[in-house]
Amino acid sequence: MIRVGVIGATGYAGAELVRILCGHPNIELTILTSRQYAGMKFDAVYPSMRGATDLICEELSVDTVCDKTDVVFTALPHKLPMKFVPELLMRGKKVIDLSADFRFKDVAIYESFYQPHTAGDLLEKSVYGLCEVYFDTIKNAVLIGSPGCYPTGVLLPLVPLLKSNLIDTNTIIADSKSGASGAGRGVSLTTHFCEVNESFKAYKVAEHRHSPEMEEVLSREAGSVVKISFVPHLVPMTRGILTTIYADPVKKISSEEIQNCWDSFYSGCPFIRICPDDRRPDVMHVRGTNYCDMGFKLDERNNRLILISAIDNLVKGAAGQAVQSMNIMLGLDETAGLMMVPFPL
Repeated sequence: MIRVGVIGATGYAGAELVRILCGHPNIELTILTSRQYAGMKFDAVYPSMRGATDLICEELSVDTVCDKTDVVFTALPHKLPMKFVPELLMRGKKVIDLSADFRFKDVAIYESFYQPHTAGDLLEKSVYGLCEVYFDTIKNAVLIGSPGCYPTGVLLPLVPLLKSNLIDTNTIIADSKSGASGAGRGVSLTTHFCEVNESFKAYKVAEHRHSPEMEEVLSREAGSVVKISFVPHLVPMTRGILTTIYADPVKKISSEEIQNCWDSFYSGCPFIRICPDDRRPDVMHVRGTNYCDMGFKLDERNNRLILISAIDNLVKGAAGQAVQSMNIMLGLDETAGLMMVPFPL
């Protein structure tokens, strides 16, 4: 069995990691760390996990983590992982980081939107964990920068079309709606029940920190500079992201060309589900799963392509995608521990 630890296990993404890993057939969960809940059993923090794990949350000690693990997930806020990930790697551990610290190749872009990077030399070694796009590179990685939730929902529909030169890169507009869990477990007025309930609002319009992450990947895949207009929204639900993307085709195209592009690119990808023309992606249908449901409509009257994706922000947008990367890194079945049957309702 492969020994796995989760650093930052009691945040929402960390807790999802624990939930998924407890059902993984090839791993043993050996250590959970939490600054706030050190000394408490994990199932005292999340009572739903009673009977799934008996682990007690511990203060972070790199020595203890290294003694107990082969693979480490870091589910902490930005800036914290860069402090100790270098030592984990130096001591032979494989690391999957869910923060933004190792998502970028260009350290200057990271620093302009986050903070100074103290381990910038590792960005060249890090692999962006968008599994359906970078599968072959992830196989040989020791450090994964797992994608953000919004970028996952935006990039998966767009990348195949950009690589096939089917859309005008100067016309991309992405509109995403997320549940409140995307803001994390920390107490905040903006995600207080009374502020979110009966509310629906845009925030960080044209200035969200996930924009440069998306643009770096899209530019790499398009082979030219890509800029997008991105507007996130907060909706009164716990989890899920619905993304609608608008872009102009570079030439007159048919729906069949779009369908064939997606079908070809995502052939053999178990977590991509392309919806039939009579059904649109719905966050309810991916809740608690690692699926990304995608659909499109070619607006021929306006010569505009409309792409839609639905993911669970805590699973495909965070913990599930991170476990998928681990499976690929370790040569396991890509779907191991991740074939949760979706809720019918």
